[in-house]
Amino acid sequence: MTTQSVPQPDTGREPGKTSIVKVVFASLIGTAVEWYDFFLYGSAAALVFGALFFPESDPVTGTLLAFGTYALGFVARPLGGVVFGHFGDRVGRKKMLVVSLMMMGVATFAIGLLPTYASIGILAPILLLVCRLFQGFAVGGEWGGAVLMVAEHGDEKSRGFWSSWPQAGVPLGNMLATGVLFVLAAVQSDADFEAWGWRIPFLLSAVLVLIGLFVRLSLEESPVFQEAKAEIAEKKETDSHLPILEVIKTYPREVFIAMGMRMAENISYYIFTIISITYVTTYLGAENDLILKMLLIGAGMQFVIIPMIGALSDRVGRRPLYLAGAIGVGVWGFVFFGLLDDMTTGSVLLAVVVGLLFHSLMYAPQAAFFSELFGTSVRYTGASVGYQLASIFAGALAPIIAVELLGSVEEKNTTAVGIYLAAASVLTIVAVLFAKETKASSLRHDRVVRGAHR
Repeated sequence: MTTQSVPQPDTGREPGKTSIVKVVFASLIGTAVEWYDFFLYGSAAALVFGALFFPESDPVTGTLLAFGTYALGFVARPLGGVVFGHFGDRVGRKKMLVVSLMMMGVATFAIGLLPTYASIGILAPILLLVCRLFQGFAVGGEWGGAVLMVAEHGDEKSRGFWSSWPQAGVPLGNMLATGVLFVLAAVQSDADFEAWGWRIPFLLSAVLVLIGLFVRLSLEESPVFQEAKAEIAEKKETDSHLPILEVIKTYPREVFIAMGMRMAENISYYIFTIISITYVTTYLGAENDLILKMLLIGAGMQFVIIPMIGALSDRVGRRPLYLAGAIGVGVWGFVFFGLLDDMTTGSVLLAVVVGLLFHSLMYAPQAAFFSELFGTSVRYTGASVGYQLASIFAGALAPIIAVELLGSVEEKNTTAVGIYLAAASVLTIVAVLFAKETKASSLRHDRVVRGAHR
């Protein structure tokens, strides 16, 4: 695939494909590291955190309490989106990406050092919650910066392809987290893993963070943002530049569209990944090695297919693919748990891979789609707020709602979870129908800074 050059500031280097590949790699590796940390927590919540930090509860209640701390991390994400978006729209994308990665790394490493309930009592889950809030805050600023750096460096005709690579960093991070857990499950007994083995993946994140920081520090600022800086500075002289207020005033429709589009995508992902671990281990009473292996394969498939779907969105548009994915997950929710119940390699693999394929049809074009909704001076804030606000109602609550709907181990109700996912799909379908097709549109537009229109 070829790309066209975009106007860039004079840096003494020739712009072109080399620069966009470098930006893509930096965004991909940083996003993978952040989501390795984030998914590691979700997997640990499903596997051991209930017993280690909430030991006085029965297994299902302990899992629910662990997912409660998991959900509170999502509550911090919109705040992170607003804060990082505010500074990202004022001083630039690059600095915020470095700060978010460092913050996530410190919080995740700290989780690996936490004493458990058996050592310090109620203080243990409190410290776990604090670390989780820092994780959520960091991730809230990560996504918008990573996708905008790529979207604003790339050309219009290939934006869907290039912008999908940071999205591919999510399954790559999940693949890393699941892979480490799978290796530990293979070489350790359950007792050793619960006693100390679960700490290893959290401590290993320090190495990944250092790699991510090294790559991100070498990036140049987004050329689209640099071009708009003078106009933003001129606005500051006559009026205060408060991106969050300007988003609410100028782009409210786009924020609600982005939130609606996130519902089915976000909820389905956590049901097909985190809840599948809980269902197999807690409700079916099986070992975790089979589901971890299938999730590892599914993450690998997503990593490969997301850029392919992103490229397809440059040809057929963002909306048709998004609609197909929303309809697909709404239907697949009624099939998914029945395939897990069979507990054969083929059935579990089919359940995970098809579910993640439908999810990818939404997730791959999402970065370009959301970037194209907002003007340059508020793009970081607008995209982040629309994306992260929905996470509170979608991904944060999805594991809790799904476990509640499943009910007791003796009388599990998988149909209720299917209905829940179908309802989310309806919301997303409606949002997509209200959205305009944005394929190949220019990012050099801005309703807030009128002079930025071109």
